Amino acid sequence: MKLWTFRNMLIGMVVLFVAALIYFSWKAEEKLPPLDYSIFIGQLNDGEITKVEMRGHSLAVTDKFSRRFQTYAPDVQTVLSKLEAKDVAISTREPRGSSAGFVSPLLFILLMGGMFFMMRKQQRGGGDSGFDKDKAKITPDQQSQVTFADVAGIPEAKAELVETVDFLKNSTKFTRLGGRIPKGVLLQGPPGTGKTLMAKAIAGEAGVPFFSMSGSDFVEMFVGVGASRVRALFEEAKKQEPCIIFIDEIDAVGRSRGSAGAAGGQDEREQTLNALLVEMDGFNSGETVIIIAATNRPDVLDPALLRPGRFDRQVNILAPDVKGREKILAVHAQAMKLGDNVSFEAVAKTTPGFTGAELANLMNESALMAARKDKDAIDLIDIEEAKDKIMMGAERKGMVVSDEERKVTAYHEAGHAIVAELLPEADPVHKITIIPRGRAMGVTQQVPLSDRHAYSREFLRSRIMTLLGGRTAEELIYNEFTTGASNDLQVATDIATRMVAEWGMSDQLGPRAYVMADEGFLQGGSMQRSYSENTAQSIDREINKIIEDCYQQTMILLEGKMAHLHKLAEILVENETIDAQEVDIIMQCRELAELENIPVQR
Repeated sequence: MKLWTFRNMLIGMVVLFVAALIYFSWKAEEKLPPLDYSIFIGQLNDGEITKVEMRGHSLAVTDKFSRRFQTYAPDVQTVLSKLEAKDVAISTREPRGSSAGFVSPLLFILLMGGMFFMMRKQQRGGGDSGFDKDKAKITPDQQSQVTFADVAGIPEAKAELVETVDFLKNSTKFTRLGGRIPKGVLLQGPPGTGKTLMAKAIAGEAGVPFFSMSGSDFVEMFVGVGASRVRALFEEAKKQEPCIIFIDEIDAVGRSRGSAGAAGGQDEREQTLNALLVEMDGFNSGETVIIIAATNRPDVLDPALLRPGRFDRQVNILAPDVKGREKILAVHAQAMKLGDNVSFEAVAKTTPGFTGAELANLMNESALMAARKDKDAIDLIDIEEAKDKIMMGAERKGMVVSDEERKVTAYHEAGHAIVAELLPEADPVHKITIIPRGRAMGVTQQVPLSDRHAYSREFLRSRIMTLLGGRTAEELIYNEFTTGASNDLQVATDIATRMVAEWGMSDQLGPRAYVMADEGFLQGGSMQRSYSENTAQSIDREINKIIEDCYQQTMILLEGKMAHLHKLAEILVENETIDAQEVDIIMQCRELAELENIPVQR
């Protein structure tokens, strides 16, 4: 007998036991000791009866000793008048129908029969019964409307997958010289980069059936269910080849065997993975069935899945660059009404790191912003407001902030901005605001001139100095610190730590990586240490040295621009928000008189 069948039978037996226990407890509650009617009348006349529960002619009697009995009254009206004369507590219940004693055992028998029938059906059907297949989406999407025209911003991945479409349309072109068609394509990348959309585009371009399942659809509590679903899916796909099987989030079922993360459902997960491996090996050379899988955790996949002959090709789909973002914005804005001042190029430059899904959300939020204002078209200001909401959180308009807190926040943000403007390696300031958003009291937003894929030591030091600019400004003006610099200090410490321990940017410790991160696309992965306690102390000293040096240089920069700091904070207090052009005007002033002539008005 299979393990999963035994588990089902065990569960069924437990359910039947509990049902029987409830049933017999109920019956026991209803069975009271009988009492002769004449004895009951005698006790009633002697005042020994304290309570009577009447259900038709049946009486449940409680005496003064709290003993309970059951008797039958031939004349209810006579008994009722005697009870009232003796001040006995009387309660009534609706009499049970004549078939009640038969119906309850019948329900119990039906429950037992149903459980027995289900177990027998599973025993006869084995792991391939209809129960196992219910969740398998073995009906393909015959008319996928998505094509490569709907996918933008990832030209390298698109070019690599165009050949997959050729495999499906004209397989003989590639097999005539003795080659074989790749069986699997693994799309790997961060969430929201378009992996699922790319798979649908391949099916739409090729015009073939598209079978879609999620990795979690295979994993169930009963061992063997997932494996049967894999077999059912591949069996149906082979009948309709050429076709595509798409498995989203394959890491849910393809996690490396024996890994700690598979505890609890390890037997089921491993059986499902084994079935998947066997089915991928079972394709004949003439079958044109291509498996496309998507994951953002390729580092946890079983090596057997990634070997040649299974997932032959691994395509990285990463966040788009500035040109890609511009094209993605254009795709998502096709059905929207845009104002004349909307420039996708400008928006793309101010959204570094945005994925395709985030850009789609940006355009949708912009449309909602414009609709709330009853506009006829989406303007650039709507896109800017939507971007601020996504990146920094919604404005906390109901938050009460004192004048002193606003002034401290203004100096804090002005400190960030001035340091960023003075450092040539730092990203230029795009906007400063002291309007509370999310958990922040104010924000200084910087936008890079171009996408960065590698960071120099000078750029990282400039980033640390910019982060420390707010706290340094507070110290210079108030000789005091606030909790507003909490996140700045955390980010600065993280950058300094990675400079020393991960990127080898320490003169004292040399070019060596002391920690190694996992290879996944998700943030917050585990770090592996590879150093002694003595080295840990040296690392701490180097981190402190970097932060202290940056702090001292930041202090020198701001001390030389005190007039600009006061003017920028003054304008922030009045206007609440300053854009890049206004910051440039203030920073270009060389004389104090020029600064004083800059108007301060809302």
